[in-house]
Amino acid sequence: MSIQPRSLDEIFSAIERPFSPVLAASINDYDIKAVRVQGDFVWHAHADTDELFWVSGGELLIDLREDGAERTITLGPGAIATVPAGIEHRTRSAEGADVVMIEPAGTLNTGDATDLPDGIRPTTAR
Repeated sequence: MSIQPRSLDEIFSAIERPFSPVLAASINDYDIKAVRVQGDFVWHAHADTDELFWVSGGELLIDLREDGAERTITLGPGAIATVPAGIEHRTRSAEGADVVMIEPAGTLNTGDATDLPDGIRPTTAR
């Protein structure tokens, strides 16, 4: 096996569509995905897995629905947050954000969402 470094800047530059994650790397049973967030994603939850967000560039807002209330957390470059399994959430960014996500391999980006707007496709990035 030959170890080949990858540039996150190059990966993000090659992303053509928002909310279309690209597999940047894998480690054990986890995927490291790069995604451009532009606009609002769909509300969804992942019943069986946590989801980690690390902002590489821009500003990311994560809306959360928990304990009967909604709140928003804001992440800037270098910030990181984990959304626990079962928490309904959506990501959004008015100006655009480059985000690294870490989650178990095969995790569907849309989680349990069923009514998807145009332009958002369910994918595992594999």
